Amino acid sequence: MRRRLQRSAEEDSEINVTSMLDVVFILLIFFIVTASFVKEAGIDINRPSAITAVKKERTSILVAITEDGQIWIDKRVVDPRAVRANIERLHAENPQGGVVIQADKDSKNGLLVEVMDAVQLAGVTDLSIAAEQIGP
Repeated sequence: MRRRLQRSAEEDSEINVTSMLDVVFILLIFFIVTASFVKEAGIDINRPSAITAVKKERTSILVAITEDGQIWIDKRVVDPRAVRANIERLHAENPQGGVVIQADKDSKNGLLVEVMDAVQLAGVTDLSIAAEQIGP
């Protein structure tokens, strides 16, 4: 009789963790879905300074122009003739996002204008040029 009582007491003392695992997985899925991922152009740029620079919250496409004339989109070098096609593809993935061009302060203005034209021809109206904010 004692063995029967001991076995039933042992069986009742187990903790059921199924519901706790369900809650943990639901929280994990929630955090993955709501996480905002930071996109980078793929290279560090020495941006020019501006007093009127304002931080932009919603950007989805970053284009970087280096001082030696390379154009970086999505962590890879892009030919100037392929900028429009790349922007169209990225803009189709996220139509609400805008484009920020990060041009090095020693880069050529002609290339910057070329990239701006390609972005506008790709159908993106939300276009900004990145600058370092100086002052308060």
